[in-house]
Amino acid sequence: MAVYRNRSRNPPVSTSQTRADALPRFNDLVIADIQPQLQALLDGFRREVAELVAANAQPNAPTWSSLMAPLEDISDRLEKFWSPVSHLNAVMNSDELRAAYDACIPLLSAYHSEMGQHRELFEAVTALAESDEFASLSQPQKKTVENLLRDFKLSGVALEGEARERYKAIQQRLSELSTQFSNNVLDATQGWEKWVSAEQLKGVPDTALDNYRQAAAAKGGDGYRLTLDAPAYLPIMQYAEDRELRRELYEAYNTRASELGPQGGQWDNGPLMVEIVQLRAELAQLLGFASYAELSLAPKMAESPQQVLDFLRELASASREQGLREYRELAEFAAAQGCDELQAWDVPFYSERLREQRYAISQEQLRPYFPAAKVIEGFFAVTGQLFGIEFAADDDAELWHRDAHCYRVLKNGEHIASCYLDLYARDKKRGGAWMADYCGRRRDSAGLQKPVAFLTCNFSPPAGERPALLTHNEVTTLFHEFGHGLHHMLTDIDVLAVSGINGVAWDAVELPSQFMENWCWQSESIPLISGHYQSGEPLPAELLDKLLAAKNFQSGLMMLRQLEFALFDLLLHSGAAPASADAIQQLLDGVRAEVAAYPLPAFNRFQHGFTHIFAGGYAAGYYSYKWAEVLSADAFSLFEEEGVMNADTGRRFVAAILSQGGAEDAMEQFVAFRGREPSKDALLRHCGIDTDQEVA
Repeated sequence: MAVYRNRSRNPPVSTSQTRADALPRFNDLVIADIQPQLQALLDGFRREVAELVAANAQPNAPTWSSLMAPLEDISDRLEKFWSPVSHLNAVMNSDELRAAYDACIPLLSAYHSEMGQHRELFEAVTALAESDEFASLSQPQKKTVENLLRDFKLSGVALEGEARERYKAIQQRLSELSTQFSNNVLDATQGWEKWVSAEQLKGVPDTALDNYRQAAAAKGGDGYRLTLDAPAYLPIMQYAEDRELRRELYEAYNTRASELGPQGGQWDNGPLMVEIVQLRAELAQLLGFASYAELSLAPKMAESPQQVLDFLRELASASREQGLREYRELAEFAAAQGCDELQAWDVPFYSERLREQRYAISQEQLRPYFPAAKVIEGFFAVTGQLFGIEFAADDDAELWHRDAHCYRVLKNGEHIASCYLDLYARDKKRGGAWMADYCGRRRDSAGLQKPVAFLTCNFSPPAGERPALLTHNEVTTLFHEFGHGLHHMLTDIDVLAVSGINGVAWDAVELPSQFMENWCWQSESIPLISGHYQSGEPLPAELLDKLLAAKNFQSGLMMLRQLEFALFDLLLHSGAAPASADAIQQLLDGVRAEVAAYPLPAFNRFQHGFTHIFAGGYAAGYYSYKWAEVLSADAFSLFEEEGVMNADTGRRFVAAILSQGGAEDAMEQFVAFRGREPSKDALLRHCGIDTDQEVA
């Protein structure tokens, strides 16, 4: 594998590879060795656990140091072996790596199922929880023990005989299905392309044209090459005057991995979806839950599926009339432009035209003011002022691609964490944006291990002499993922299972990420994160005013779209599992009839590419985005009261939330910062939605 060195213009820093600050060694990874190395590692862990159980059996009373500390060490070693493999499979996918990755999934699933149902280990942890020693443990240690006992029960530790074996088989099959689902979406995305002429691209901005030419050249051709990667797809939908071209891309994108469209049946996720939801329902039944939604919510903030359902429907009630009104306005505008029948592939195009007419601003107009390097530099400045941290390039870190970078995070001059950035879309890279971790913070006899995060996006890359220029939407995406990274890296907790993002309730994990998006809109921070790529001029006040005026443009439509996804997810995992892909489609159609502001074409197969719930961690949990958005908006409202760049308020946010990881309940953390329980008013106000309507 090619290994690159960081080439950021920031000053280099020393990178001695000590136990405390070691980074992943990508050049040590030999793909052919991954599966046998993992098998050997897991077999070794099984032996270690057996020895731990024997050493902590009666009459010996388990202690933290005799039981939990060694278990933490096992978890840490497994994470540091597997996370680079998982990361590279997402950002530098190849047939050889995918085969090795896929072969490892059953091994990991079997191991985790075995550990989750390890009766003797469960009894040893229970003995610790019931011992006199438990009272002397720190809060993070107590929370770790409590979470582990909860997870044992959710992993079927009480199951016997056939039920126990069935649980293991279901977990292994679900791991295989989720991997295949994700692979199908990636293959369907990468498997479509279209070569077009300049005439067909009338209206498309120059930045996108440069990228299309670059994509064509990468394949050894001339002209313009379109793909279904987001940076290629979105400019067509928003700007291409060729309506038939928009329709063609819309159909290709929204039928990915389905039985329809230009690739119909080639990578069809329909049967996988059915098997996934049926197996999840069976899994929940084995564990004594009425539905998978109930099982999913057991470790989350929300108390029941009905509470979540009420929350989503009340938000929909508050937003629906505004969303319907926004769509009527759009349809009238499109009709005046000659489009009498507004279709789904017309909505982004005419929305952008209406935005430009109403506010005299567009995402493309803003792009020159947000070169990626300046945005990153500005993020460092914002977080430096708010949270008292610095970022410095680590020029010795091994990288997987020339576009990747590594930074050290410093506090009072001391290295406390590291993070990698990989910002640009390319072939063989999974779409979307996410944060993952190489390792978490922990302290043991060898010292303090510093957390390491991977931050990944899919923005348009530099083209020729022009640097990468971000839309304002992409700026908010970058701040969002950095928010996750801060949550992981600024922790003060020394116990791995509850440090950083570990152990945080899933419906609270989006709080820091959505919270950080707010600094993309503030007059105090915009001069720090913007600078025209040619002149260096920050975003002018006139454009900022227009940006702020347009901030809530079609916010009702956007709210309803997210609520549609969340309701579909929750209802899909509540009650009886659908028996066919058609039944899943009917469920989604019913949700759309309830909350959507406009109809979608019958061929739309959004669900076939819904990796969040079928291949990610959001099953019966997609509502978390809105749930956490209530928390993040209300948290930011304190900055609105005390000053958006107020360092004291920023340090309090770190102390109450970012530093605490999962050591305390999320609600307790929020109350510690805000002084009260959360209110939805700030979210509705930020979205420009009428706050007179009652929403829980």
